[in-house]
Amino acid sequence: MNVIDRLKTEILVGDGAIGTMLYAKGIPLDANVEHLNLIRPALVTELHREYLAAGARLIETNTFGANWTKLSAIGLEKREREINLRGAQLAREAAAGADAFVAGSVGPLIRVKGDERELSETETTAIFRSQVSALAEGGVDLLVLETFTELTQMRCALAAARETGLPVVANMAFLENGRIAGGLDVERVVLELAAAGADVVGANCGAGPLEILGTIRRMARVTALPLAAYPNSGFPEYVNGRHVYRTTPDYFADRAMEMVEAGAALVGGCCGTTPEHVRRMVERLAGMRPVVRSVVVPDLPVEARLEEATAPEGFLARWGKEPVVTVELDPPKGLDCAKIVEGSRALKAAGADAINIAENPLARIRMGNIALGSLIQREAGIEVIVHVTCRDRNLLGLQSDLMGASLLGIRSILAVTGDPARIGEQAGATSVYDLNSFTLIKLLADLNAGVNALGNPIGRGAGFTIGCAFNPNGQRMDVQADRLAKKVANGARFVQTQPLYDLARLDDMLERTAHLGVPVLPGILPLVSERNCEFLHNEVPGIVIPEEIRQRMRGKEKDAGAREGLAIAKEFIDAARHRVGGFYLIPPFGRYEIAVELTRYIKTEHTPS
Repeated sequence: MNVIDRLKTEILVGDGAIGTMLYAKGIPLDANVEHLNLIRPALVTELHREYLAAGARLIETNTFGANWTKLSAIGLEKREREINLRGAQLAREAAAGADAFVAGSVGPLIRVKGDERELSETETTAIFRSQVSALAEGGVDLLVLETFTELTQMRCALAAARETGLPVVANMAFLENGRIAGGLDVERVVLELAAAGADVVGANCGAGPLEILGTIRRMARVTALPLAAYPNSGFPEYVNGRHVYRTTPDYFADRAMEMVEAGAALVGGCCGTTPEHVRRMVERLAGMRPVVRSVVVPDLPVEARLEEATAPEGFLARWGKEPVVTVELDPPKGLDCAKIVEGSRALKAAGADAINIAENPLARIRMGNIALGSLIQREAGIEVIVHVTCRDRNLLGLQSDLMGASLLGIRSILAVTGDPARIGEQAGATSVYDLNSFTLIKLLADLNAGVNALGNPIGRGAGFTIGCAFNPNGQRMDVQADRLAKKVANGARFVQTQPLYDLARLDDMLERTAHLGVPVLPGILPLVSERNCEFLHNEVPGIVIPEEIRQRMRGKEKDAGAREGLAIAKEFIDAARHRVGGFYLIPPFGRYEIAVELTRYIKTEHTPS
């Protein structure tokens, strides 16, 4: 009888935490536990046998993080198949002679460090396929996909798992109020997982047994599929360098009994649970059978974002009526804001439409741009485009600061990944990168729709006009255009480019992105000297200066260099003004007077002689 048939007639108790127990056995906290399948196999087998001795009738392989994305981060990607195969074999050997099933554990992928590119669904499925095929080869009875928070990635894992022909358990890690990333609630997720081919649906991890109990009750109302529940042992407490879970085995077992009464047929433990938790569950659940459930498929509304206003607001409202000019000014390195406020006033008087303020560009410390942006809007009376990076704040901090920016009246955000902290001047600073530019744009769109990353309402839409960056100077314009299409699909509504000096590149960019229908402002960075020109071309990523422009700057220094650089910028503007609806000016070294002159030049109806 296979596991699915067993779950229809009896309650199966799963095992508990693997990582928690291996750390308790002396494995360092920074060690890769899946690698132990190869270097400490006896320890892994010992743990499996402890759970079996406690009464578990379904044990999971030590392979939760044994996928290419996680293993490549520590240089073990070439041993992926070996780790998974051996993990399956160890569990199989431990279960030999026992009335127990072996489940191949599969966890979510992580973003590869240093790679902003989003994996396609085809690539994601292929990565999961590699892992599950090795587990199947190792002899597992079923696959458990667990701790997933994104439905798209879970679908890819399910597609790969279904190819093995093995039964599949799909466990999501639900966030606050029973939602996953993107805002989908329990009921919708269950229906999606069932439609994708899951044999068992369930929840694992989370805040603790009581929260999972509520999730199981909701699941039981909308599906007849067997349900799985694998809660954490409550919230951990950090004591003497380790996370300690306070939930007692007796309390955990009592909640497990309630989960079975609510509809769960497979019950185990996640973080913080031990063989003792399993032993108590086996005692409490003895003699219980799966409950008969009355299922009503809900008439769920179509999930949709709140529609943003179709008419552009702020500086974009002038797009197509007159040339739009945005200007980047550097935040101060200290507390004196006089120069940037003065520059903003001068630029407004010259006709500029918005001021860009970067966030710690080149990972060097400058004043926080949200507070500074609010000050400039108040003191200079000109709209500010605040650049927000993913480098400096985690997902929690980003949401808090963005809601604060909305409260302060910031309405335009340029979403960028950000330069890594290691290139900056602050020793010991680390990069966060919970998000990248793609997912930051999606977060901003969610906030505009009136929900946070958990899908919980925030009271109103944030009202942001979302912008993104584009690099037209790379070797593959088609790759950049594809990236831009994804950003626009996620919610970007305007584009600012890296500095451009080549009209042919501008035309290529415009041709490849015209179908996206979003305003594109080419970057204009006036040169000031031969030295400056060569530095930008040779040392600054994303900037390419054609040879003829470099020739013109040869021997030009100081005033002569600034005059020639300004002339080059004006020639580019003249050639491009009928191709684009605006420009993004980046004055060198904070010399806003250069941007003032170019702003006036752009805003004046000028016909080249």
